Amino acid sequence: MVAGELVQEHLRADPGAPDDITVDRKPPEPHAAVERYADATRGATHAAGRTDARRAPERREEVPPDEGDAMLPHGGAERLQTRLYRRRFAVLAVFSLYSLVNAFQWIQYSIITNVFTRYYGVSSDKIDWLSIVYMVAYVPLILPATWLLDRKGLRLTALLGSGLNCAGAWLKCGSVSPALFGVTVAAQVVCSVAQVFILGLPSRLASVWFGPREVSTACATAVLGNQLGTAIGFLLPPVLVPTRPDHDPDPDLTGRNISVMFYGTAAVSTALFVLSVVVIRDRPPLPPSQAQAVLPDGPPDHYSYKQSISNLIRNKAFVLLLISYGIMTGSFYSVSTLLNQMIMACYENEGLNAGRIGLTLVVAGMVGSILCGLWLDHTKTYKMTTLLVYSLSLVGMLVFTFTLDLNNIYLVFFTAAVLGFFMTGYLPLGFEFGVEITYPESEGTSSGLLNAFAQIFGIIFTLIQGKLTTAYSPLAGNLFLCAWMLLGTLLTALIKSELKRHNVNVGTDRKHLKALPSERPEDRLSETKTNGVKLEPSLSFCRETSL
Repeated sequence: MVAGELVQEHLRADPGAPDDITVDRKPPEPHAAVERYADATRGATHAAGRTDARRAPERREEVPPDEGDAMLPHGGAERLQTRLYRRRFAVLAVFSLYSLVNAFQWIQYSIITNVFTRYYGVSSDKIDWLSIVYMVAYVPLILPATWLLDRKGLRLTALLGSGLNCAGAWLKCGSVSPALFGVTVAAQVVCSVAQVFILGLPSRLASVWFGPREVSTACATAVLGNQLGTAIGFLLPPVLVPTRPDHDPDPDLTGRNISVMFYGTAAVSTALFVLSVVVIRDRPPLPPSQAQAVLPDGPPDHYSYKQSISNLIRNKAFVLLLISYGIMTGSFYSVSTLLNQMIMACYENEGLNAGRIGLTLVVAGMVGSILCGLWLDHTKTYKMTTLLVYSLSLVGMLVFTFTLDLNNIYLVFFTAAVLGFFMTGYLPLGFEFGVEITYPESEGTSSGLLNAFAQIFGIIFTLIQGKLTTAYSPLAGNLFLCAWMLLGTLLTALIKSELKRHNVNVGTDRKHLKALPSERPEDRLSETKTNGVKLEPSLSFCRETSL
């Protein structure tokens, strides 16, 4: 049944939607429901008398020759012109790089937990909280951050993320002293707030700057920057702040090494903040796709952020995705935070290899992200790809769990690569799937909710897995995650998806779908309403089915 669904889904998808077109087409056959409404309206107008008769010519003059264009929010064929700009690559590169630095600052403490516990004289759970604080800060701040993204646009939100990331990096430079652990905590809090203005941007950036045949790849690349930062965070700290197990630690030497790491991070963050100011803009002059062309340039006057949240929460498919995405991404956060402790519990004096294993896990995931993005752009098989990757992530976690303590460090490298390829590769899939099933709701809102659930599950999983690992063994903590990932796989299988954004990119050109201002009288005929824009599907509207 799964194979049959995959074939049908592939046949429905049309990867050939053009990236850059100017609409010039014949009027379509009117929608049956609109015809019935027009007949009823003509009858009512005839009965209403001379007053309505005088208004009729005015109404007819407002309708352009192309009935489909009249139903677009702005009206007129010129509003449907699309174009791709080279600047999109610069915007994507700058965002990916400062997202990289933010992710590096998230994991740079956890991967050398043993060094920081000795240097600051604190317990390992306090160092764990330097990672967990990223997740804690995200949950209460994501709603105002997504409101800011919807109201003020991409540029201001991006500058806040880059600027706070730079400020936190410089504050860390003043925390290099065994007595200043509180300062490094404050600096990490600033970086965690910066993350709130970073994690929700990939899908928005990809949607407003990239064409329909590259949007999933662009989103995967934007997420890739964050993953690459985690990979470098696994690799560089053990190299820059080395430990020699056969020597007593020298606090002065350790402090100098930590200073090199902190000042280098601050310098890079400053350069990227300057580039963000110069390069990043809210949107290009012309939209890159039909899905963007039919949307207003900004929120309508009657737009309600609370209504947008309410629409998403009432979307059953999106709620299932929220939970399953939170489980998978929370598991990734937990494994990343506790990797050093797991490796050191099974392989003594392998702190450097712990960082290399983390690097292997994330680099393999980066490859998985890009391949999944390319696959989605080619096939548009969102549901089946997400389910397949989720299932294989569960298999990878089981293999990693039962081979961790076999006293073969090279086997751990291999199993970590398999786990990372699917687990980390899933992250952009969740973003893009969420945008598809919630369009035309704001990409920032759907991505923000997905990340919020990921942080909540990440906090819970990290705390519980950490306790299980310390009290029992890494096996117990990993089995805990496996049980939850099994639940996430089942929930993913239950999602009944509707490729709404894809249908606009394909259907608008073929007159299969019409976007209407929500205050028009025709709203009474619509089965699907959104916050400020109404989508009226035809009989050919593509759907995916659940198992």
